[in-house]
Amino acid sequence: MSGAVLVAVAAAIGNLLQGWDNATIAGAVLYIKKEFHLETNPSMEGLIVAMSLIGATLITTWSGGVADWLGRRPMLILSSVLYFVGSLVMLWSPNVYVLLLGRLLDGFGVGLVVTLVPIYISETAPPEIRGLLNTLPQFTGSGGMFLSYCMVFGMSLMPSPSWRLMLGVLFVPSLVFFFLTIFFLPESPRWLVSKGRMLEAKRVLQRLRGREDVSGEMALLVEGLGIGGETTIEEYIIGPADEVADDLDIAVDKDQIKLYGAEEGLSWVARPVKGGSTVSVLSRHGSTMSRRQGSLVDPLVTLFGSVHEKMPETGSMRSALFPHFGSMFSVGGNQVRNEEWDEENLVGEGEDYPTDRGEDSDDELHSPLISRQTTSMEKDMHSGHGPLSTFRHGSQVQGAHGEGGAGSLGIGGGWQVAWKWTEREDETGQKEGGFKRIYLHQEGFPGSRRGSIVSLPGGGEGTGEAEFVQASALVSQPALYSKDLLREHTIGPAMVHPSEAAKGSLWHDLQDPGVKRALFVGVGLQILQQFSGINGVLYYTPQILEQAGVGILLSNLGISSSSSSLLISALTTFVMLPAIAVAMRLMDLSGRRTLLLTTIPILIASLIVLVISNIVHMNSIVHAVLSTVSVVLYFCFFVMGFGPTPNILCSEIFPTRVRGICIAICALTFWICDIIVTYSLPVLLKSIGLAGVFGMYAIVCCISWVFVYLKVPETKGMPLEVITEFFSLGARQAEADKTN
Repeated sequence: MSGAVLVAVAAAIGNLLQGWDNATIAGAVLYIKKEFHLETNPSMEGLIVAMSLIGATLITTWSGGVADWLGRRPMLILSSVLYFVGSLVMLWSPNVYVLLLGRLLDGFGVGLVVTLVPIYISETAPPEIRGLLNTLPQFTGSGGMFLSYCMVFGMSLMPSPSWRLMLGVLFVPSLVFFFLTIFFLPESPRWLVSKGRMLEAKRVLQRLRGREDVSGEMALLVEGLGIGGETTIEEYIIGPADEVADDLDIAVDKDQIKLYGAEEGLSWVARPVKGGSTVSVLSRHGSTMSRRQGSLVDPLVTLFGSVHEKMPETGSMRSALFPHFGSMFSVGGNQVRNEEWDEENLVGEGEDYPTDRGEDSDDELHSPLISRQTTSMEKDMHSGHGPLSTFRHGSQVQGAHGEGGAGSLGIGGGWQVAWKWTEREDETGQKEGGFKRIYLHQEGFPGSRRGSIVSLPGGGEGTGEAEFVQASALVSQPALYSKDLLREHTIGPAMVHPSEAAKGSLWHDLQDPGVKRALFVGVGLQILQQFSGINGVLYYTPQILEQAGVGILLSNLGISSSSSSLLISALTTFVMLPAIAVAMRLMDLSGRRTLLLTTIPILIASLIVLVISNIVHMNSIVHAVLSTVSVVLYFCFFVMGFGPTPNILCSEIFPTRVRGICIAICALTFWICDIIVTYSLPVLLKSIGLAGVFGMYAIVCCISWVFVYLKVPETKGMPLEVITEFFSLGARQAEADKTN
């Protein structure tokens, strides 16, 4: 998946510019306030530093909506232009007012990057490494800070350091970012699908994934266009079709689903587990855990936790069990949107519609993604059309034929997407039917709680014994299913074009319970992250360390107090880089929630040490060492957890249709809190001192840990569309708990 990795690295260059700007102003302000005589005017000093944040806040108010309208890539191009122009204005800056203008333009670029880069990476990254790639902005941002501090330190040793040159050098990396956004970055495939540009989305996915067949992910992206469907959880026992154990507690035979593999004669039967409804699953895995942990724990947290508890161990044979589902959502040309479907077409011999003609045309890919498939089992199993999943009562799923059975509808993280046909009789005896979309995931239990499920053998090559596994399924309405059109055609599904499915009332979508739940989590994390004090400490690290007495450590080298504080800041950011590298590795292994719960206590401890070292009278060398070590620990563990995780989570938990506007709301919260912290820090330092400031930050970190424990779910390894389904399901369960 080198394509997705390279694209994420290129996009994260924008965050390198953000880190560069943060560190440069932290060093340059030492010389700016001397030239403009701001030693007695901390408000103007704070305004110069905070002007970039004001610009970021202003542009964030509309960046999300515009990104949903114009796309992610054009906004990233605009950010590179703003970086470039802002740096040239700061390089010129004849007075403080022109400097403020340059900082404002620079802030516009920062705001676009902070809002859009996490969206862009999340929408292009595979689920298995999405956490790693979305930690890249934190790594490049800290790398930019390190490079900038080194540059500013070198310039501080000059007889007459130039703060204009310090700030203006930013135009060089901004040019690099500009060329990358123009010539290398593709548009987000999810955004392209939402606009009905299916051919472009398919080509981008092929480039990002490094393979020709991306039918599974294309189908997933289409399904992600819906918001607020009625989702239920079902459970299945899946095993060989001819070797079903008699003691399995399964539903009656008519409800079984038959799954056909890529090889002739290889098939399984999936049978719903009795009592495997949403209520029972949540009761068993969620509500019980909630009672153990206390009623304050959000059911959403326990629901996500139960999913990860059931995931198979590394090396499991889910790929052998779910070999290669195909897609009912195939690319069929010459389809009419309101074409009537009837039961004979679904259960009888029908015209064979190929799922991939080998020639893509824009007309084909703009047509509805469902085409009628032949239901002759023998024909499909012998005609080389690849894997087939046939659901009884006439429903079926057929996939594209490709190398090595590449027709798989795996959507990442061990999940598969498929569809089934359900029908019922109304009061007059007439049959009514419709499609259901299901996300399937094998559960990771080594055996059934009744001892009736046997794990698959390693490699999937062992045969001779009946093999059964348990799978969970999220069942919901397909995104292209239209109730309005169904009223016009009472038999069969009514399908709409993806661009039509993506339309809807923005206000109505934001009022969806799952979206509101996700906004609560995202906004809460952004507020607590900023009031933990990180950006205030970063901007003023040189002054904080200088006040703590770090100059004593380097005085024997003949380095001035200001230069020594800059050098310590550079070393601090350098130490942060391996810490972020560790976080990149752990983000998809231990998970986002676990990293937060384990790193925040270290932040609290380091802040308490800073408070004590500034209250208790001690030797100046000891005081300087304690302060420096505590600040370094605070930075390192912050960038491992609380630094990247809020942006990662915010980029994952919102539906495609409102992802841009929702992340803009979270980013706006981020910038408002950032302005408050940054602008108030000089005043707080003068009024309550370092001890008081760090004491306030420690209290906020304690509150943050409690919030994460009670309200923040684990999202590692899950496709974005599955995450939003769980938020919708969890929100409804929370409402049900309140009612009960």
